[in-house]
Amino acid sequence: MIHEVLPVGPLQCNCSILGDEDTRTALVVDPGDELEKLQKILDRHQLKVEGIIITHAHADHVGAAAELRRRTGAPVYMNENDLWIRDYLDVQAALLNMRPSEKPEIDVMVRDADTVKLADTNLIVLHTPGHTQGSISLHLPSEEKLIAGDTLFRDSIGRTDLPGGDSRAILVSIRDKLLTLHDETIVIPGHGPETTIGHEREFNYFLKDL
Repeated sequence: MIHEVLPVGPLQCNCSILGDEDTRTALVVDPGDELEKLQKILDRHQLKVEGIIITHAHADHVGAAAELRRRTGAPVYMNENDLWIRDYLDVQAALLNMRPSEKPEIDVMVRDADTVKLADTNLIVLHTPGHTQGSISLHLPSEEKLIAGDTLFRDSIGRTDLPGGDSRAILVSIRDKLLTLHDETIVIPGHGPETTIGHEREFNYFLKDL
């Protein structure tokens, strides 16, 4: 599988481009900004976007989703509990000192345990509320990978002081949904360097009581 991670925008959101080498189809996760850079990667691998997945509706993760949907015709996937956050993208952008972004239409409301397919690869949706009420993570069992959004970072966890955040819920999500995965599972967080479940289980201060 092709998997390129591109930090985009002023907050360097990790956008994942997942591509199937046989069918040349792709999924794009969290297209937050810098659509032309994303397009160059898609063109280089000759990939056709079949789906756009949003892990949560903060502006730095969804900023380019509407335009990417318009260009490709690909449906946008998101959990319905973040619709109200999506509706305030202009306010978010002002608070984050970002340029305003267009509100993307959501075509598919994903829930816990749903599967999004990329050719023969399954992406399992894990509803992981806490950073936001509708935060999701994506588990790729065949690749031993987890795209964690802003739920889990290397040596840290997502902030919960923004509207919709819940400090208890994020720890429950990590305990019940993420720490059940194999220690070898590679974690691609929403920002910053990758890590593994095993590393976070052993060294993450915020998880020491879990």
